[in-house]
Amino acid sequence: MKDDRTDLKSARARALRRYVGAALVIGVVIAVATALMWQTPAPQRPGPGGRFRAGAEEAVPTRAASAQRADVPVYLEGVGTTRALNMVTVRAQVDGKLVSVNFKEGQDVERGFVLAQIDPTLYRAQYDQAMAKKAQDEALLANVRRDLERYTRLVATNAMAAQQADTQRALVAQYEAQVMADQAAIDNAKAVLDYSTITAPIAGRTGLRLVDAGNVVRASDATGIVVITQLRPISILFTLPQQQLGLVNAAFAKGPLAVDAVAADNKTLVDRGTLLVVDNQVDQATGTVKLRAEFPNADLQLWPGQFVSVRLLVDTLRNVVVVPTAAVQRGPSGLFVFVVRENDTVAVRPVTVSQQDENQTVIASGLEPGERVATTGFHQLTDGRRVSIGGADGPPATGPPRGRRNEGTVQSDPPRIQRRSESPDLRTSRTP
Repeated sequence: MKDDRTDLKSARARALRRYVGAALVIGVVIAVATALMWQTPAPQRPGPGGRFRAGAEEAVPTRAASAQRADVPVYLEGVGTTRALNMVTVRAQVDGKLVSVNFKEGQDVERGFVLAQIDPTLYRAQYDQAMAKKAQDEALLANVRRDLERYTRLVATNAMAAQQADTQRALVAQYEAQVMADQAAIDNAKAVLDYSTITAPIAGRTGLRLVDAGNVVRASDATGIVVITQLRPISILFTLPQQQLGLVNAAFAKGPLAVDAVAADNKTLVDRGTLLVVDNQVDQATGTVKLRAEFPNADLQLWPGQFVSVRLLVDTLRNVVVVPTAAVQRGPSGLFVFVVRENDTVAVRPVTVSQQDENQTVIASGLEPGERVATTGFHQLTDGRRVSIGGADGPPATGPPRGRRNEGTVQSDPPRIQRRSESPDLRTSRTP
């Protein structure tokens, strides 16, 4: 009986130890969880506009730019192909052996420059024959003219019949016509002889030589001797959507329009020219209209057959309010900006945009010149949030286009606004 009581007490002691151990483990787990919960920051709650905000007292670092008034040019953009103003394939006009080639490939030549020489021996001989024939007929003409003078005197004294004088007069006219035919033959022989000397019909740059000296060339050859291309000036043929045709015609009617050829980066100005003509019909297959502009191409930046971006200046917006495009955001209610107030807090301000590109935006309403707008840190900004201005963005560029030519000279690049066919509200902008 005593042994049974001892076993019961031992079992109760072991159970008590297990309960105490389990309680201690649960207590430790609860303590650790409580400590972690107090150390973990409270989740951010969405503020106005659906944005998450940190502590109300923390200032959000951002940059700011001031709205300014400026004159903003309006450009229409397109893609064009550079074409030579004139291009000539120089061919032989007579048959013969090519005795010399007097140009170098890629050489700039003036009009009339002797490019090549065909053996002129045969053609010079034909010219000499024509000259000799004319001299012979002129001698015969002089003789019959003297006979006519004698016959005329004899007829006056009735010493000769008038019929013989008339016959002599007809003979004089016949030889006069023969001399005229001889002169025509001389002109023809002279032209053929001149064709043996091949000259440049236009000023330009020679291409690759298509035939070497010593070959026999013919007037019927299709390949020719060389192709001469006029590079200065040069033209660009480009297209614009038909929706912009009315705007182009209205601006073109006021005077010449400036056209810029831009490099592939859409920033570097290659050359600046003038619009020459707007095509008289719209391509129904593509819904575009063709335009041609001429460029001086003084530095040979443009080359025939080259694809190039083109922007056509059609208007200039005078004294408008502009801000960096980065400052304009899009929300559920439309476009807006964060205006930085004097107490270094921001306010959400709805704005209306009239024109926009990747650099700057023209504000039609909602901002006044001099007001500052935030340009960075939008994911932390809310209405009334305090900000810390870490640096000020420069005002929107208002100078001429900045570009670099091959020789390293730097030019200024005008602020440009491209007018698109779509509404400004449909343009791409950053999401708040």
